[in-house]
Amino acid sequence: MSAKSQSKGNSNVVAIIAMFFLFAMISFVTNLAAPIGTIWGYQFEGNSFLGMLGNMMNFLAYLFMGIPAGKILTRIGYKKTALWAIGIGIVGLLVQWCSGLGDVGTGMFIIYLLGAFICGFCVCMLNTVTNPMLNLLGGGGNRGNQLLQAGGAFNSLAGTVTPFFVGALIGSLTKESHIGNVSPLLWIAIGIFVVAFIVISFVYIPEPNLVKKGAAAPKYSHSPWSFRHTVLGVCAIFMYVGIEVGIPSTLNFYLADQGSNGAGVIGEASIIAGAIVSVYWFLMLVGRTLSSAISGKVSSRAQLVSVSGCAIILIIAAILTPKEVTFNVPSFIYTGDLGEVAQVPMSALFLVLCGLCTSVMWGGIFNLAVEGLGKYTAQASGIFMMMVVGGGVIPLVQQLFAGSVGYMPSYWLLVACLGFIFFYGVAGCINVNKDIDVSYEEELKEELV
Repeated sequence: MSAKSQSKGNSNVVAIIAMFFLFAMISFVTNLAAPIGTIWGYQFEGNSFLGMLGNMMNFLAYLFMGIPAGKILTRIGYKKTALWAIGIGIVGLLVQWCSGLGDVGTGMFIIYLLGAFICGFCVCMLNTVTNPMLNLLGGGGNRGNQLLQAGGAFNSLAGTVTPFFVGALIGSLTKESHIGNVSPLLWIAIGIFVVAFIVISFVYIPEPNLVKKGAAAPKYSHSPWSFRHTVLGVCAIFMYVGIEVGIPSTLNFYLADQGSNGAGVIGEASIIAGAIVSVYWFLMLVGRTLSSAISGKVSSRAQLVSVSGCAIILIIAAILTPKEVTFNVPSFIYTGDLGEVAQVPMSALFLVLCGLCTSVMWGGIFNLAVEGLGKYTAQASGIFMMMVVGGGVIPLVQQLFAGSVGYMPSYWLLVACLGFIFFYGVAGCINVNKDIDVSYEEELKEELV
């Protein structure tokens, strides 16, 4: 191996680690919204729809920022895009913290929603950087998916601890509950972002899609919309993110809803809900770790078909299982001050197990949808980020259903979305547009070697 090749290899390792770190921060910031929303929902007479609005605002930002983020990426590159995203994230977290400075009310709630929206711009830009970068560093194919799944494992690790800490800081939901209760977590997030900004500033990251200074943006005869498998993949991403967020978010409201006594222990419901939802994210960590180990040999398509079919079965089981059928929460997850054992509906167990299934869907869909795109990958990444708005839209629609038909029946919406993803894995992911020229210009090819 030449010295130049070895140097590039070492740089790629550092870049991969940096992308893994950013993957974790995406989940950390995103997963603050739903559990914090339970505070606002309780303040507004237990209205889970209003409580989910923070989550909605976080994902709504993707709709506005998805395409611009892709363009920013080609103009200033992966590194500067990541740094701008981190700076925006710090601002968003500070605004959310400011919403806890006054008495709980409509004014403070609007400030909180603004902060969640700003944070949405941050995570959208970070997603635009991390996903195509890891896929490119892995060379696409199974290896690219392997890196995406490994990055997803770090994403899930952050997602595991976030709702647990928020639930513990909130404690028992009462009229005195306040967003100030979780301000320590907001400051921790700000501190991590500051450290991330400093670290990324000194990391070399390859820039295969960067337009040279003074040069016009390249004009292509086609676009990602010219590829059927990419268009269907965009739809699948919209539905997937809605599923990934909808399962634990609605479960969190269900178990924390002391009116329905979902968690079985009055007064501790919020703590139990946070602990149970953390298990969902932990299983996503387990699933992505396992997938990163096997993705070099097992195709993205085979994994996607298997897990989407399994998730459909689990959610239908959760819907059909009577609420009266319960199981004892293991003591390592929750034990009351006096040694009480919490009982949780069996439906929660089936939903939590879905974490193993949803864990590999993002990487699988993204990998299949950008396969064969070549120079159109950066544009496609922006489009995919725009469709992440599904993580706000679908859970919000699910909450509307939950308010009229109940929490468990509302999961039929997610079953329908999973049905589409199953179809995508079976037939929709096939690239039928291989005749389109997707080759990079020569100078960009050298960056990828």
